Amino acid sequence: MNRDDSKIVAFCCEHSAYQAANKAGRMRLHYPDNVRIIRVPCAGRVDVQHILKAFEKGAAGVLVMGCQEGACQHLTGNTRARERVKYTDSLLKEVGIDGSRVRMVNLGPDMGQQFVAEVKEMAEKIEGEMRR
Repeated sequence: MNRDDSKIVAFCCEHSAYQAANKAGRMRLHYPDNVRIIRVPCAGRVDVQHILKAFEKGAAGVLVMGCQEGACQHLTGNTRARERVKYTDSLLKEVGIDGSRVRMVNLGPDMGQQFVAEVKEMAEKIEGEMRR
């Protein structure tokens, strides 16, 4: 499997998931090197077009990672992000792409281990699909 074929883009809220990724690094937790983290001010700022553009540019999977429910710095950003991910899932299915290749994840800033687990789960899913 070529690493470029399995690139995962992770749009990470700077208040939560990005901090969790930093914590994972400080804890020296390893996750696949094919993950590209994009820091965003809020997961709610990630639009359907951003997700689709990631796939267009060759991403095999996209994670939108935002604040935990009820803890969004921008009140409803994580809710908007979840709705957009759900809509993107349906668009992908319409064109014959497995919609589960895009997923919304809610994390707190101290959840480094959960960040790693989510990224690894997506990587394993994509790797399994590519073997078929």
